[in-house]
Amino acid sequence: MRIGLLGTGPWAGFVHAPALAAHPDIEFAGVWGRRPEAAAELAALHDVPAYPTAEALIADVDAVAIALPPDVQAEYAVRAAQAGKHLLLDKPVAATVDAARAVEDAAAASGVASVVFFTVRFTAGQDAWIAEQAAQDGWFTAHCHWIGSVFTTDSPYAASPWRQQKGALWDVGPHALSVLLPVLGEVERVTAAPGPADTAHLILRHRGGASSTVTLTLTAPPAAAALGAAVELRGAAGVAALPDRGEPPVEAFGRAVDALRAAAATGTPHPCDVGFGRQVVEVLARAEEQLLRGAN
Repeated sequence: MRIGLLGTGPWAGFVHAPALAAHPDIEFAGVWGRRPEAAAELAALHDVPAYPTAEALIADVDAVAIALPPDVQAEYAVRAAQAGKHLLLDKPVAATVDAARAVEDAAAASGVASVVFFTVRFTAGQDAWIAEQAAQDGWFTAHCHWIGSVFTTDSPYAASPWRQQKGALWDVGPHALSVLLPVLGEVERVTAAPGPADTAHLILRHRGGASSTVTLTLTAPPAAAALGAAVELRGAAGVAALPDRGEPPVEAFGRAVDALRAAAATGTPHPCDVGFGRQVVEVLARAEEQLLRGAN
């Protein structure tokens, strides 16, 4: 499988490109970016060509890996799917429900495989834990927090315009939902309240009766973000906690590449396909609507 990379930002440089270059079973075909100089630099680093246009790259590959802001990603994902190219997307798949549905519809119409890179779902140990809990009945409730200090440190993501606009809800909210939904079921009801800065508090009612609470922020003081993320489930089986991530995201992305290859070869959708990505966007959009009302 020849895979081309659309995007040249920090996540593309730190995760996508190194993982594609190191993968033994695919060909890293090249890079396109909205900033030609950045595309040239990233391509040269991995000894692959920089494409002058997205269309040229899409025409020359079997699949695209996209590391672009969600509103931009959706547009290029539709173009790639319509051209018959498999999709390795980042979370969230789009910035609106309509855009997420457009990507889902384009993938379905062309019959291409899709995988959305929810990091936890492709991290060894964590994904196995999620599958184990999903097989258990009787979960009563869960609490999840994803607490970061991206906007209060010198993080390379602090200057990201879409993160500044959308905040923690859209950046780390997908991670939380990628854990909760397969275990507790789809979300039927969302209640959202704003906290300090970009902090969002969610109460979710899941199909089947379980509930969960979620706290998300990218603006915590660094000391408060020391433990990062945590998920705790409580139910008839007792108490279960998501294990810590024991590997870098580059390795998890390599597994996402393998998942895309398998879905393309077998025609069997992956659990983290664009349809699941659209479900996540629907929850985020409902929460965002309530947060905006609460801030006015």
